Amino acid sequence: MIDAGVGHPGHLDALAQALAGMPLSVVLLTHGHVDHASGAEALRARWPGVRVRRFGGEQTLVDGESIEAGDTRLQVLHTPGHSPDHCCFGLERTSEIFCGDLVRLGGTVVIPASKGGNLSAYLASLDRVRSLGPARLLPAHGPIIDAPDALIDEYIRHRLERDAQIVEAVAAGRRTPSEIVREVYRGLPEGLVRAAEDTVLARLIKLGGEGRLIEDGDGWRQPG
Repeated sequence: MIDAGVGHPGHLDALAQALAGMPLSVVLLTHGHVDHASGAEALRARWPGVRVRRFGGEQTLVDGESIEAGDTRLQVLHTPGHSPDHCCFGLERTSEIFCGDLVRLGGTVVIPASKGGNLSAYLASLDRVRSLGPARLLPAHGPIIDAPDALIDEYIRHRLERDAQIVEAVAAGRRTPSEIVREVYRGLPEGLVRAAEDTVLARLIKLGGEGRLIEDGDGWRQPG
């Protein structure tokens, strides 16, 4: 099983029905965020012999590791960015990739700097998965992605456009993530503002690492 969910009793019952009496052996976590990992204890309670594995965990996953999975094998792909421990799992038989929170159709992926998100690492992970030429991507949220290259290219294009918008906002005197969000994400619902600020912080850190912006005591500014 890939990802533990949140341990909802209805989900556990559906899983038990699908297993039809067979034991649950291994759960592979794409990453440790609550919606992917918090159900691990409920799974252990229902299936005491189950092993729960994640990158950097007690039974750690190893980048490049090959794991037996029925009539095929899964290759572990460490793809940090959304979180430091994020992994994808490639099906060797079909060239499909279970991609967790790497990408999704109809939405974007938050890079939460306050929780270890790293935009430079995320873009490198997108490049890595694209270079593998997957036939399909199977995300944790939303429908199956039948045109992976096109979606990944769109993600990268969008990120680069946002970088340019943030540099322009800083040049116009916006110094902090909250000021930049009000400038770049106009009309954003209040409930999404904190996530947008966290993502903007990840972008600022990336731009700082590239020498395009500088952080000082009052916020961010252009060099010189």
